[in-house]
Amino acid sequence: MYSQRELRRLALYKVSLRRKISLRRTACSQAAARLARPLAWFDRVIAFAQRLSPLAQLVAWPVGLLVQRAVPPRLKWLAPILRWAPHLLGALRSRCSRVKG
Repeated sequence: MYSQRELRRLALYKVSLRRKISLRRTACSQAAARLARPLAWFDRVIAFAQRLSPLAQLVAWPVGLLVQRAVPPRLKWLAPILRWAPHLLGALRSRCSRVKG
C-alpha cells in the first residue's frame, strides 16, 4: 500500500493540520468573546433599566422639565428627546419583555 516514508509524511501533515485547526478554534473563540462583551453589557443595561423602570417613569417627567429649563438655547433639540424618553423606555421595555418571554 503506502510506503513507511509516505505514512510518516502523512502523520506529520496530520499533526500540523490539527495544530492549525486548534489555533483557528482558539482565535475564533477569542473573537466571539470580544463580540459578546458589548452584547453582555447591553443585556445588563436592559436588566438594570427594567428594574428601575417604575421609578424612572415617575421621575422622568419632573427631571425632564428641570433639565429643559437648564439647557442653553442652542441645545433645545434635547427637549423633545427628554419629553419622549418615558414613552420610548416603556416601548423598549415591552419589546424586550416580549423577546425574553
